[in-house]
Amino acid sequence: MFYKVGRLSYCRMTQKDAHLKQVNQNISAKTPNGCEECLQMGSDWVHLRLCLTCGHVGCCDSSPNKHATKHFKTTEHPIIKSFEPGENWVWCYVDKTYVA
Repeated sequence: MFYKVGRLSYCRMTQKDAHLKQVNQNISAKTPNGCEECLQMGSDWVHLRLCLTCGHVGCCDSSPNKHATKHFKTTEHPIIKSFEPGENWVWCYVDKTYVA
């Protein structure tokens, strides 16, 4: 079975089916100008990640605050994608793998 994740990639692996069902196909970023928490606290980030369940924008694990991973640990929303121009990858936190 194939699942489309936005216009980016497809997943054929059935163990990811439950995680991919949480993807909102019409997702939009809640804070398109940067990491939601970093903007609130005046902190910097390295790269941005978009939660494909709720639209939360968080900073990557190379950033001081690692808000994208903290969001996953708090909400259990499993699928993110890069929110960087020119990057088209999707990641599953639960399976610790790229969705392709």
